[in-house]
Amino acid sequence: MKRILFLAICLLTTGTVFAQNYYTPRRVHRRPPPARRFGDFYTPKVGIEGGLSIANTIDSYDAGYSTDNILGFHAGISATIPLVYPLSFQPEVLFSQKGYKGYTSDGTFTQRNNYIDVPLLANFRLVRGLNFVVGPQLNFPVSSTSTFNDGFNVSSETYYNSNYNKSYVAGVIGLSVDLNPNVYIQGRYVLDLSSNTYDENSPIPDYRNQVWQFGLGIRFQ
Repeated sequence: MKRILFLAICLLTTGTVFAQNYYTPRRVHRRPPPARRFGDFYTPKVGIEGGLSIANTIDSYDAGYSTDNILGFHAGISATIPLVYPLSFQPEVLFSQKGYKGYTSDGTFTQRNNYIDVPLLANFRLVRGLNFVVGPQLNFPVSSTSTFNDGFNVSSETYYNSNYNKSYVAGVIGLSVDLNPNVYIQGRYVLDLSSNTYDENSPIPDYRNQVWQFGLGIRFQ
């Protein structure tokens, strides 16, 4: 009788422990959703940006014609459209000043060109807060102002929608640094992929714009 009672107590204890283990809910370790893993990466953004432009030329194809930088500005709107981490599509529309200062034996010539530029950029997040951009840019000429100074007289002429100083495609490469989720600074190098033809009858050679751009941007979510 004692043996039977002892065996029953053992079975009852074993069953109770098994039941507790069976019905105790298990902890499930779930991966954090993409929004937490990648911060605000998957949030589309629009914004404004602008800053300083340092413009000059390359490939003037004339050893006797030297050029120098001119200062201008760029400003416009941008958007950031997430694709798949760490890649986003970043289209922009910018008003941009380009050109150069040329030196000849007769005097100083300054060419200032105004464009509407449309960069179509791939934005790669290298680490959180640091982004690399690269891609093509469409250039739409607005006006060109030519100024000549021979040391005694200064003459200036402005052209609108002329057939000169047109280079329609450029390449862009640059970096941006996020100061906070809504404000960033950036630096870029922009180079025309084809030559501007000023005038076949002009002593000024063909050239390609090259521009260093340094600016500040503000994003709105």
